[in-house]
Amino acid sequence: MPELHKLIPLLANLQNAGQQVALVTDGRLSGASGQVPAALHVTPEAVDGGALARVQDGDWIEVDALRGLLHVELSAAELAARVPMQAPQELAAGFGLGLFSAQRRLVGPADQGATSLEWG
Repeated sequence: MPELHKLIPLLANLQNAGQQVALVTDGRLSGASGQVPAALHVTPEAVDGGALARVQDGDWIEVDALRGLLHVELSAAELAARVPMQAPQELAAGFGLGLFSAQRRLVGPADQGATSLEWG
């Protein structure tokens, strides 16, 4: 669950330029202002093979907050047949990622409470 707070100003600028913007992510967004419509903390996370890892450019995603619905407009079979995307290895380092490597290794998925798997 990466923290995405620096992304909102960029998305807001796109909105102010007339673009329609929404964010669907398995990331966190503390202090979200509500300026950009968003579905956050989607689980299971992409890194764990969640559906977001299989979404591709051009896919249509339905977000319905009133019904609590988040749905990609693909058949279950087509979505399951896609190979999940993985971040390139060069992105696994830098950008402060080393600082939180222990948490990534020791904390479980958000849909299971994001609790520590072990201590010590």
